[in-house]
Amino acid sequence: MDIFGAMDIGYSALRAQSLRLNVIGSNLANMETTRTPEGGAYRKKSVIFTSEQNSFARELENSTQQQARGVRVERIITDQGEGKMVYEPSHPDANDEGYVEKPDISLVEQMTDMMKARGSYEANVTSIKAAQRMAMKALEIGR
Repeated sequence: MDIFGAMDIGYSALRAQSLRLNVIGSNLANMETTRTPEGGAYRKKSVIFTSEQNSFARELENSTQQQARGVRVERIITDQGEGKMVYEPSHPDANDEGYVEKPDISLVEQMTDMMKARGSYEANVTSIKAAQRMAMKALEIGR
């Protein structure tokens, strides 16, 4: 793998982790949202990653060597589970028994995911910077 390939992989991971952080932020911002345009309480969203696919020509070119690939977001899934029912009879969205459906989002789980995404983001920034330093050293050697 060349230096630019390593940087491309790092950049793809930065894009994926950035989107993951945005989704986590959306989940945290909507922890108390009981009414959405789709109806009902907000549903937690999660990001699914997959390996980037190379073009056919690039696959053919790299068929003799194992080539590393980047990562991309395959899709964002919405939790289909039920929300948690909380007794709040004065809430405007309360049902006849006084219960309100609230999103089933764990603050601890979301913050843990955010810390993992941030760590992955920082690790990829470090790998890109290392590849850039190697490229600069290679240029210096060539002088």
